[in-house]
Amino acid sequence: MRSMLAATLMFAATTGAQAQMTAPQIPGSTPKTVQTVPVKPPAMQTPSATADAMAKAERLSLQSDLAWVGQYNGAITGDVSERMVTAIKDYQKAKGGKPTGVLNPQERAALAETARKKQDSVGWKIVTEPTSGARLGIPSKLVTQQASDANGSKWTSPTGTVQVLLSRRKEANPTSAKLAELEKEPSGRKVDYTVVKPDFFVLSGLQGLKKFYVRGAFRGDEVRTMTILYDQATENTVEPVVIAMSSAFNAFPPGPQAGPPPRKTVEYGTGTVVSDDGAIVADRLVTDGCLAITIAGHGSADRVAEDKERGLALLHIYGARGLKPFSLADGAAKTSVDIIGIADPQSQGGAAGVSSLKAALASVGGGETAVSPPPAVGFSGSPAIDSDGKFAGIALLKPTHVAGPANAAPAAQAVLVPADRVRAFLQANGVNASGGASDAKASVVRVICVRK
Repeated sequence: MRSMLAATLMFAATTGAQAQMTAPQIPGSTPKTVQTVPVKPPAMQTPSATADAMAKAERLSLQSDLAWVGQYNGAITGDVSERMVTAIKDYQKAKGGKPTGVLNPQERAALAETARKKQDSVGWKIVTEPTSGARLGIPSKLVTQQASDANGSKWTSPTGTVQVLLSRRKEANPTSAKLAELEKEPSGRKVDYTVVKPDFFVLSGLQGLKKFYVRGAFRGDEVRTMTILYDQATENTVEPVVIAMSSAFNAFPPGPQAGPPPRKTVEYGTGTVVSDDGAIVADRLVTDGCLAITIAGHGSADRVAEDKERGLALLHIYGARGLKPFSLADGAAKTSVDIIGIADPQSQGGAAGVSSLKAALASVGGGETAVSPPPAVGFSGSPAIDSDGKFAGIALLKPTHVAGPANAAPAAQAVLVPADRVRAFLQANGVNASGGASDAKASVVRVICVRK
């Protein structure tokens, strides 16, 4: 007992604020004491400090994996946050481990493998949207169908339960706050979450019976938004994917931007009446993505066929009177033509007069024939007449690409679809365009496309 008490007292003495220790005594000398500094045990490192010591790439990967397994619902930025630490603890609890907030190597490996399997199950891949060059993550096994036009792309599941839309448009003097308010307007959309930052905005909530998530950004006057719609019954599957898609979305990635600028909300073109029963040949792009197509002075038209390779569309207007079809027989392109069309109303003070413009033709390779100078806006889809007054083809204005490779050859601004190609397209769709009159000016009509 006495030896144990002595040991205890000795330990207490050495752990005081200023413990004294007797220095080794040399025979014949006076005993001396020295002051010592107490030694503290090392402090435990916090989970946040442990995460902060990681490389940012590892933090990004960690947040992404936690999102994929449904534990993390924040922005995947690589920044350390209490939300990330909580997600780690929740994951550890779910796996029956101790919620330390720091993953050991075995836990980290298991998390990565689970996340990988989740990604594989939905076919996760990063894609470049073809018309804008924007990059986004797509669950390709969930949304197996894709369609694109000049205004963006849409991916959908076979039954429409999951939809992903990448849209682009022009907006005067945009701001994130203004764009967020515009996205709140669609009927039936109830917003329950909003984030507005200087360079992007996020909204989520309910749109009818579907959940929705919107993330948008802008550069200059071009706005690009990603919208995800999904049935509430798919929430457990889609919710982790939505978080990953939001973080993967890059509206304006560095480097050359692909694709033409977005089409206008209201766009004008020229069509040529080719049959008594209301068949009209027009520009495919002018009539793409329209909520309504109107033939000025005659009424609504349907687009019934298209030729993507040549850029033609076949419209049909029903019950119209006074139509004067133009004969497309026998003509062929020569070195010069007259373009017969109707310019954009802004160029005519709101009028709809038919004009005739002279143009030269030149081969530019790739099977295309350039029209120079290019006609004015509104002329796209106009018939071209050769020097004998015969049909030579359809003149199309080509959309200007946002950017391209620095060494790329300049593309033609307007091209001519040869007469034989136009006739073949119409014949393939049951239209015989050889029996009309020879007055092209009497046969052209203004085509008006109204988009969302």
